[in-house]
Amino acid sequence: MADDGRLPFHLRGNYAPIAEEITTTDLPVRGAIPPALSGVYMRNGPNPRHGPSAHWFFGDGMLHGVRLDAGKASWYKNRWARTACYDGVSRLDPSNFGDRRISAANTHIVRHAGKYLALEEGAFPFEVDAELNSIGPYDFAGKLTTAFTAHPKICAETGEMHAFGYAFMPPWLTYHRFDAEGRLIDSQEIAVKGPTMIHDFAMTRNHIVFMDLPIVFDLQRAMTGKNPFQWSDDYGARLGIMPRGGKAADVRWVEVAPCYVFHPANAYEDDGALVLQVCRYPTMWRGQATDFDSASSFYEWRVDLKTLAVTETPLDDLVSEFPRIDDRRAGLKNRYAYAAGAGPRPGAVEFDRVLKFDRKTGARAQRVFPQTALSEFTFAPGGPG
Repeated sequence: MADDGRLPFHLRGNYAPIAEEITTTDLPVRGAIPPALSGVYMRNGPNPRHGPSAHWFFGDGMLHGVRLDAGKASWYKNRWARTACYDGVSRLDPSNFGDRRISAANTHIVRHAGKYLALEEGAFPFEVDAELNSIGPYDFAGKLTTAFTAHPKICAETGEMHAFGYAFMPPWLTYHRFDAEGRLIDSQEIAVKGPTMIHDFAMTRNHIVFMDLPIVFDLQRAMTGKNPFQWSDDYGARLGIMPRGGKAADVRWVEVAPCYVFHPANAYEDDGALVLQVCRYPTMWRGQATDFDSASSFYEWRVDLKTLAVTETPLDDLVSEFPRIDDRRAGLKNRYAYAAGAGPRPGAVEFDRVLKFDRKTGARAQRVFPQTALSEFTFAPGGPG
């Protein structure tokens, strides 16, 4: 696809689709790969196969993998996920409405209980193997009946996986818990006010945190093939805090200033409070959903677990997104968080730097890569945590 400046950002430049699947071996290495860095690095993303996609989120999923071992990069390959969408099946066809097997598998990949799951939030997970070969939709032995988030949380202490699914019709939000062996052991409907887009959530040692924010579903837009979500000035914004192992009736809701969050960095308990670190947009998608009305930046909510009083604190002024931590600290107090970043300009989507936030000192370090477009980072530990 031509790099045409008239195309939306998700179809040009670094985001332009790749037309071919390739496999290369014995990759040249500039510098050195730490010998301890061993395994397959996987990622996926939207890569339209059947012509231009109307929105960044809609392209067919393409998997990428690099095998690293003993200081060498032994192979790189990319493969489309052989989903129903890859085969040309349209979810806009009324006969396919609600069929959770129809996935683009284009947003994230997780490994849990020995399975590799390529995810997008409107469908079941799509299973692949360590060589990027497609296996197919995965519904946890028929027990999963809702959509599945692209961002499940895996507890570093218990191995449990926590997830949710949202929908355009009731039940609008359903929470799921899986044991360390990958069995779905609990599903509960969580009461929200309407068909809100909930892209991600958070987990602590003792709580699950839902973000009920004012991007809501519009059926008329969906029927015309547009992004069906838009900002609502009337919906409000709140956090739902549920004890792990508790019931939906135990959820306590806390109102916060209107905003949207795609991705939290982490959440944890600290001295009687629940702390949630996020990349926060003050507003978005008031007009075209292909545009971002504002830029996100690093932000903290601190909720007193007795009084539910909330303190909201901006932590940085640079554009930041796709925050990550050392996954061994998931749900536990973390000192460091990392994010893809850009300079302080509104609506930035070309990330040119990695940001490192030190929550102990409040300092922020950055490294700029002026000729490289960056995306989400994955923390690879170099030794014991």
